[in-house]
Amino acid sequence: MKRIIFVLTFALTSLLVSAQTALKKVYDERVNPMEQIDNALAQARASNGKKYVMCQVGGNWCPWCLRFADFISKDSDIAKVVADNFIYIHVNYDPRKSGGEQQAKAAAALMARLGNPQRFGFPVFVLLGADGQVLHIQDSSFLEEGKGYNKAKVLRFFNAWTPAAVAPASSLTSAKNHSLQ
Repeated sequence: MKRIIFVLTFALTSLLVSAQTALKKVYDERVNPMEQIDNALAQARASNGKKYVMCQVGGNWCPWCLRFADFISKDSDIAKVVADNFIYIHVNYDPRKSGGEQQAKAAAALMARLGNPQRFGFPVFVLLGADGQVLHIQDSSFLEEGKGYNKAKVLRFFNAWTPAAVAPASSLTSAKNHSLQ
């Protein structure tokens, strides 16, 4: 009898701990991802070059996707860089075939629009300019450490792709083109 009580207590404790550490689902599966991207691009255009669109592509089915979302929301340094420089969206990608041919075509069109980032696994980060052009695709495995993410690497990634960091290259191109006229 003591053994049954011990097993039940252990199981209940494990269940409670698991429920407390469950990560928040951040992907809205009801949202059309193409419309979500279009809305984010409109916000980026309204920022007058001060923000890019950062798409975290994945889904609630992906534990690493949820870990990353949790990680960046809890770190104030990272959250500030993201808020100041990006329209950050969680783009739901549903790779399941159960949705039929129409869902498969929509998923393929989404991946094509984003430069086919699924080749890197999930989550994958796709940086878009305000015009919708893919500026960068980031394999998240380079940001991982243990069962989480490395703060220095994540900050380096975000800081390297802010509009201010990318702008000098486009400014040089503009100056060079202007001097040729």
